[in-house]
Amino acid sequence: MGKVSLEGIEFHAYHGAYPEENVLGNRFTLDLELETDFKKAMLQDDLKSTVDYTKLYKIIKDRMDVRVKLLEHLGHLIIEDILKYYPDTKEIKITLKKHHPSLGGLVKYSAVEIHYPQDYD
Repeated sequence: MGKVSLEGIEFHAYHGAYPEENVLGNRFTLDLELETDFKKAMLQDDLKSTVDYTKLYKIIKDRMDVRVKLLEHLGHLIIEDILKYYPDTKEIKITLKKHHPSLGGLVKYSAVEIHYPQDYD
């Protein structure tokens, strides 16, 4: 087993429960860590036997392009999409941050952290 991670992925997207968030959009940052068996890739130097970072990024980007209200729901959908493409993934941790959320005051970001499979039990 080993861990693969992508950190600090940034997007401009239109997620939020308030109408202005769907018009103006916001900056989002995502950190992803997943645990999978990549022993074969270590021994054979073959991309097909591990997680392709480019594919992971595309999975996340495609999901970020679909508007939702809640970060919790967005994180769940990203995990579900990853599991469809990489069903042998043992664990996933996503941290999703919305920068400068509309809360009526200065807030650097709001964030959720979701763990698969722990949060799915």
